[in-house]
Amino acid sequence: MIPEPSTGEPAGATAPGPEADGDAGAGSPGSTAGKPKGAASPQPSTGEPAGATAPGPRDGEDARAASPEPTAGEPAGAAKPEPAVGEHAGATGPEPAAAQDASGDRPEAKAGEGVPGAGSGSQSGEHRSLAHSGIAKGEPPQPRPKEPGGGLLMGRPFGVPVYVAPSWFLVAALITWVFGGQLDRVLPELGAARYLVSLFFAVAFYASVLIHELAHTVAAIRFKLPVRRIQLQFFGGVSEIEKEAETPGREFVLAFVGPLLSLVLAGLFYLAMKPVEPDTVPGVLLAGLMISNLIVAIFNLLPGLPLDGGRMLRAVVWKITGKPMSGTIAAAWVGRALALSVLIGLPLLNQSGALGSGNEDISGMDTVTDALLAAILAAIIWTGAGNSLRMARLREHLPELRARTLTRRAVPVETDTPLSEALRRANAAGARALVIVDADGNPLSLVREAAIVGVPEHRRPWVAVSGLAQDLTDGMRVSAELAGEELLDTLRATPATEYLVVEETGEIYGVLSAADVERAFVKAMARPS
Repeated sequence: MIPEPSTGEPAGATAPGPEADGDAGAGSPGSTAGKPKGAASPQPSTGEPAGATAPGPRDGEDARAASPEPTAGEPAGAAKPEPAVGEHAGATGPEPAAAQDASGDRPEAKAGEGVPGAGSGSQSGEHRSLAHSGIAKGEPPQPRPKEPGGGLLMGRPFGVPVYVAPSWFLVAALITWVFGGQLDRVLPELGAARYLVSLFFAVAFYASVLIHELAHTVAAIRFKLPVRRIQLQFFGGVSEIEKEAETPGREFVLAFVGPLLSLVLAGLFYLAMKPVEPDTVPGVLLAGLMISNLIVAIFNLLPGLPLDGGRMLRAVVWKITGKPMSGTIAAAWVGRALALSVLIGLPLLNQSGALGSGNEDISGMDTVTDALLAAILAAIIWTGAGNSLRMARLREHLPELRARTLTRRAVPVETDTPLSEALRRANAAGARALVIVDADGNPLSLVREAAIVGVPEHRRPWVAVSGLAQDLTDGMRVSAELAGEELLDTLRATPATEYLVVEETGEIYGVLSAADVERAFVKAMARPS
């Protein structure tokens, strides 16, 4: 079975603000080209107002961790460099040369917005990060920091990790117990050894399931679709293919190869049964594997998502209508109808003897077991169909997420620039982010929004921006041309709260906040398809 790729649920559409613990909040982004003038960093003079209206540090935070205190008994501003005549912290003044270019395609700040904490007060709120990160366009993708996980790693066929989920051990024990009971009726002479034979059957059956999933994986690799992992779990296996097939024909082939290979395996086990005595251990094992692979193939060919047959139905409707969303809707609703059919029909079929058991063999415990099994299967199918609908809606709206339109304008500042002066420059330029650059204008780090809000206004003249910044890595530089699924894949490669957005030429375009992407994501998902 091939599930839809999962996507973390973004936070709500509240305004960006630092997290309650102040560790990482929404980034402060946008940008202007150029480099700030190297004027001396102004400091407040003795007796200068200390920003009485400024908000204090948030609960549980000690602003002194971000900046040095004056020595005991030293008046505020004593022995500190004086600012230019008539200038004080936070005062408006002539716009720096680096911030004067507010034209063209530069990201503009919204009315009334600026770098958080730059005004008389700042509002903080909580949000959850998408845990994204990025790479500059044209650069090779960075290796993922860790394996996808999902259980016990069994190997890497075709370079794809195969995991056995903890739930597999539960179903292996269940198969061993049930098949052992059947062996006791067919081969009573085995005694307790029947459970060893049953365990072998459970392992062989899941090896067949792995082959089924490998068929999906090989087809995906053939179509140049990335496969994150294969996981063997309670009800079979899952090949996690991270991207959608580009055409309905490829979608159909990708879904069909799994059940096809299960049918081939059933045929091979049937041929292997021919020369073997039926009332022997090899004969019983081969018959069980033949029947189980036939059931896997038929069940997966049922035309409802998230089963392979549902993806085949989706491909057919997609081909007819030319709209993948129409195919998803049709296959998902058929999947929900199928879930209800399994919930009601499976126990009835078993009680009627249509599945091979006579009425005289059915006990009350068997009836409860059948009903529980049917309920679990129905829940899996129903939930998978709903997830397929949500993922299709997500893909439909993904092109609306564009790095260029979500980027915040930024002002470049040097490492020793006081926070108050950096905020003054940002306000004058209408920017909402700060990028620390070296003497040649090359970006070094991004000033974190959460760190800015954590510094009381009266201390900002003594806090250098370098103490509030996060160093740039290759993964934190993203192209302004990224959009849609490519943007999300790029951000997911390296977790961060802010990213430097650059033009194809390497020129700074601005800063992209993960919180802004979250809000745009939620807004897009809220719109009807």
